[in-house]
Amino acid sequence: MNLSQTLMQLEHSLLSQDTRRDAAAISRLIAEDFIEFGASGSVWAKAQVVEQLPQQPFTQRTISEFSAKPLSEHTVLVTYRCHNPSADRQSSTHSLRSSIWRKRGEEWEMIFHQGTPIPQ
Repeated sequence: MNLSQTLMQLEHSLLSQDTRRDAAAISRLIAEDFIEFGASGSVWAKAQVVEQLPQQPFTQRTISEFSAKPLSEHTVLVTYRCHNPSADRQSSTHSLRSSIWRKRGEEWEMIFHQGTPIPQ
């Protein structure tokens, strides 16, 4: 599996219902110094994400236009469009997403994530 496929799989994992309900799995995927600028405008640190994400209602999301750009030997910027389709078309949301992943040993961990809403 190449680098782009590996990171896309990790991003998909963080969007999956199984991972989002499992605080230990979330904790393994995000770094201690993680920070997120959410599509809602909120700022999140690792402790908040690990505590609150499993409590949130699950929403199925899909990814398109995925790209991985190495920033250094051990850090990669990924960008993509995130789609949250809804039966009620007016409730659908879409956002531009970016994450920075860092390789520690043999494992990748997310150190930064940002979601920017796309206006309807």
